[in-house]
Amino acid sequence: MKPSKQPNRLSAFAVTAPGLEPICAAELLALGIRGTVEEGGVAWKGDLESVARANLWLRTASRVLVRIAEFTAKAFFELELHAKQIPWNQFVAPGSRVDFRVTCRKSKLYHSDAVGQRLAQALQRGVPNVQLLSASDADDESASDSDHQLFVVRFFRDICTVSADSSGALLHFRGYRQELAKAPLRETLAAAVLLGAGWAGDTPLTDPMCSSGTIPIEAALIARRMAPGRSRSFAFLRWPHVDQKMWNSLLESARAGELLSSPVAIVGADRDAGAIAAAKANAERAGVAADIVFVKQAISALAAADAPGLVVVNPPYGVRVGDAGALKDLYAQLGNVMRKQRRGWTLGVLSADRALERQTRLPLEERFKTKNGGIPVHLVTAPTP
Repeated sequence: MKPSKQPNRLSAFAVTAPGLEPICAAELLALGIRGTVEEGGVAWKGDLESVARANLWLRTASRVLVRIAEFTAKAFFELELHAKQIPWNQFVAPGSRVDFRVTCRKSKLYHSDAVGQRLAQALQRGVPNVQLLSASDADDESASDSDHQLFVVRFFRDICTVSADSSGALLHFRGYRQELAKAPLRETLAAAVLLGAGWAGDTPLTDPMCSSGTIPIEAALIARRMAPGRSRSFAFLRWPHVDQKMWNSLLESARAGELLSSPVAIVGADRDAGAIAAAKANAERAGVAADIVFVKQAISALAAADAPGLVVVNPPYGVRVGDAGALKDLYAQLGNVMRKQRRGWTLGVLSADRALERQTRLPLEERFKTKNGGIPVHLVTAPTP
């Protein structure tokens, strides 16, 4: 594909959950984008093609922003003056619907609604017939193809940063996960667990507590080199003057590089029949049903396997689901089964409790810390002797 002729003039930022920034930076580097890790994400300078590629391929980012203005304002007249200079018409077409999400901290302009109102007025003066979303509409982020343009505004120590969201619906909305079991794992965190454990789709993988199948499905997407954004739309595709040929070329290149099937065995197991049914349906929608073997069974029934691979699990944390006392036996059983059935394999656990981890009697090492549903968790891995 020919490189884009658009100049490198965009300041982009991939937003991640706390703790996932280095994994996202590694993803970007693999895409040919050298980013800088910052708190809450990864920043880079690039053209629109780099923004499009990031949206298409990033597995661990929540959204991709384009920073369109940054200035100091200690009074509303200063804000209004700067707002008039923002090139709104590069990101909003006439008649579009828009939303402003504003946060203000340690700034003289601390009223987020008033800040958003001033910016919206400037946008409406520069772009005809723009409609502002109502509060109820703005709260709906679950649509697979959001129909509005979001601007994320951050005031901190009197410095205002205005960013245009290029993603639309959050990037974890791949489109396949419509049936959920207990304590579902977001797609972005499931991918981070796999990448954080060093799994690259070239060794077998087993998830013995797969719930609605998110980890095995994300594993199949990685193994088959399928872009997570291949079947959804993005906000930047509605920006005026977007080069549709560039996007079509990126999509064609991504699809041409897909493998017809997973080169490694991927297994998802769960003792709950409803979870297995949900996982199969989700895998079907993701286009990877033939790449995953789903079985209804308990961890104790984990089959023996000779080839080295990864066993990865997101067990109950003893906070919202299950009981911490009963979970000791679960973790101990996990360690015993690994030593008996999966010697030479690596175990990866997304855990919230170090005391429970010790029950495995394996030398678990931390790979990253983050949060899942507001609960502090970390990924730990260990080879099984």
